[in-house]
Amino acid sequence: MEIGNNTSTFGYNVDYFSRATAQQQAVTDEQGVQQDSRGLEKNEASNESNNNEQEQTSNDPTQLTNEEKAYLSELRGIDSKVRAHEAAHQSGPAAVGGANFTYTKGPDGVMYAVAGEVPVSIETGSTPQESITNLQGVIATALAPADPSPQDLSIASRARVMMMQAQQELAQEIQEKVSESSGYTENAKEQYEQNSGTQDDEEEQTSISA
Repeated sequence: MEIGNNTSTFGYNVDYFSRATAQQQAVTDEQGVQQDSRGLEKNEASNESNNNEQEQTSNDPTQLTNEEKAYLSELRGIDSKVRAHEAAHQSGPAAVGGANFTYTKGPDGVMYAVAGEVPVSIETGSTPQESITNLQGVIATALAPADPSPQDLSIASRARVMMMQAQQELAQEIQEKVSESSGYTENAKEQYEQNSGTQDDEEEQTSISA
């Protein structure tokens, strides 16, 4: 096949992360309004002290607000889902490297994975059959997670197109071999008939001479 070898990635982003981020921003804004309403008359030194106290509080899960706890729970769910998704890709036969993650910091100070990707080799082989085998591996790797992302589905679709081309080439090769075999059989039959006719003529001439 004329399509060259290349490497792509399976990317995965959780759609509802933007919602979680917006929720956290709303919490932050609310806290900011409360701070402004309470601290308009405080001096700069007092504001700095309050900020330090807030940072310490945000890193302590026992001191989180209800909104922050809800956001943290969602972040943990996203992290677990992203890691499971990429682990499924890594188990596929076409994966060629480890997973790379994008992180965000939670209100508890811990970094959580919110997106990830795994590199995959999309390549053809030296024969149509080898190409088919390679591309079947790509499809299996792309669809390994229980919830393939749009990018996963796109890569699987691309691999299917390439595999169909390889299957067409394989079918053509088989047809050519069948045609060659049929031609060989026909030639052998003609040769046999010619030899049989020559032998009959010789036997007839021998009988007349006797």
